[in-house]
Amino acid sequence: LYELLGVPSTATAAQIKTAYYEQSFRYHPDRNAGSAAAAARFAAISEAYRVLGSAALRRKYDRGLLSAEELRDAPRPSGRSPAAPPPPPPRAPAARPGPVPLPFDFDAFYRAHYGEQLQREQMLRARREQLRLRREEAATHG
Repeated sequence: LYELLGVPSTATAAQIKTAYYEQSFRYHPDRNAGSAAAAARFAAISEAYRVLGSAALRRKYDRGLLSAEELRDAPRPSGRSPAAPPPPPPRAPAARPGPVPLPFDFDAFYRAHYGEQLQREQMLRARREQLRLRREEAATHG
């Protein structure tokens, strides 16, 4: 199987995976439509990777203890290297009980420091509006 993939028996899992992907790309039936030789080669390298890509099956194969039944029932390798830890599960966003309070309430500060001035300005606006309305009434009646 090592010769089939073109790697030495001391090859790392990453080297085996790289060799498999290169050859499977080259001999894939979709790239070689109608070629029985390419399809047979693809099936052979896929089976070689099924054995050599699994640490347990590779150990049995190296010792000569791999049975045909184990080979038939072997799952396909996942594509991740065995040394890589599984990715963490996706985290759900933290639920917030309500609106996030602002770090500083500028409106409250402004009212506390300029409250009297704001009231005077509102009274002046109201007087100006009343004066404007009176002038418009006078202009329409006069």
